[in-house]
Amino acid sequence: MSSKSVILQCKEVSVEFDGFKAVTGMNLELARGELRFLIGPNGAGKTTVLDVICGKVKPVSGKVLFQGKTELTRRKEHQIAELGVGRKFQAPSIFPSLTVMENLEISMRQQRGLLAALRARMTREDEQRLKDQLQMIGLERKGAWRAGGLSHGEKQWLEIGMLLLQEPQVLLLDEPVAGMTDKETHKTGELLRQIAAKRSVVVVEHDMEFVRNFASKVTVMHEGRLLREGTMEEVQRDARVAEVYLGKRRVELDVSRSTA
Repeated sequence: MSSKSVILQCKEVSVEFDGFKAVTGMNLELARGELRFLIGPNGAGKTTVLDVICGKVKPVSGKVLFQGKTELTRRKEHQIAELGVGRKFQAPSIFPSLTVMENLEISMRQQRGLLAALRARMTREDEQRLKDQLQMIGLERKGAWRAGGLSHGEKQWLEIGMLLLQEPQVLLLDEPVAGMTDKETHKTGELLRQIAAKRSVVVVEHDMEFVRNFASKVTVMHEGRLLREGTMEEVQRDARVAEVYLGKRRVELDVSRSTA
């Protein structure tokens, strides 16, 4: 991968919790405009890698480079967010008593504080940005709804929209389709592809059917280490990956049966 196309690099990252090695020597390169899926069994270290990138967890060794020069492990979470790395956790973090539009507006003007964001006069450019974001996340007809009344999938889309209004260059998502209906899951996949047209996205996911349908490149982790990386087809054919997921050797990983 060309150095000019790489936006994020994890170099020999290791993490320990009270002597337990959660991640060991992990390497990862993310290209600009790439949608990358990070998969592996429970306890493989996937979420911990996202925690390191966004500054929630500090590694005992290794580096995380943003745009080839900025070392993220030395910075705090809010500083990393300001640089352009957005993180979404599993549970949606929204303001349920406010409307969908108010949630988006607060996110767009995060630096002003809650009341100032709600009272500030909207410019035409601001209004258009909000309308465009509502349409992108599929909630253009629900801008006046209370966010707490949205479905689970709609709440997830709203939070993704809130993050996008902060203009991140890298978006980190942890199991975004967990608990969604099949229709919501498919719509989320299409949304992620649309986002990746302008930004880089890393998705930790356990739904292998979803990964198979939307992944172009997959990174497989096992016991805190990089096990395999490549296209979904290449990963499916890897006997080591099949053994990790199914507990036995197979020529092909049957993703439809995987419970990872």
